[in-house]
Amino acid sequence: MKKQNSDNLQVTCPCCQAKLVVDPVFGAVLSHEAPPKAAPNVDLTDAQKILAEQNRQREDKFSDSWFQEMNKEDILAKKFEEAMKKAKDALRLLLFALSSTPTASPR
Repeated sequence: MKKQNSDNLQVTCPCCQAKLVVDPVFGAVLSHEAPPKAAPNVDLTDAQKILAEQNRQREDKFSDSWFQEMNKEDILAKKFEEAMKKAKDALRLLLFALSSTPTASPR
């Protein structure tokens, strides 16, 4: 089977502007040339503002994480107290329900 370059289709992708060479018989992509990447359109003053904002966000996340870590013991203690209250209330309700049901008399 002999390849002839003139028989192949050269197509430009409408989405990314990549150049493709496609075999018309098999529909296979024979080669792909990526589009040139555009340089970022960012001014240096904008870049400085973006970096400062990212730094502030990192600092905020770190402060929140630090606060959670430093107060973890207190938070867990409060959660435990609340769970104990719920367990005691559930036990009281269960005991009340058991005491208020009539028992069958033995024959």
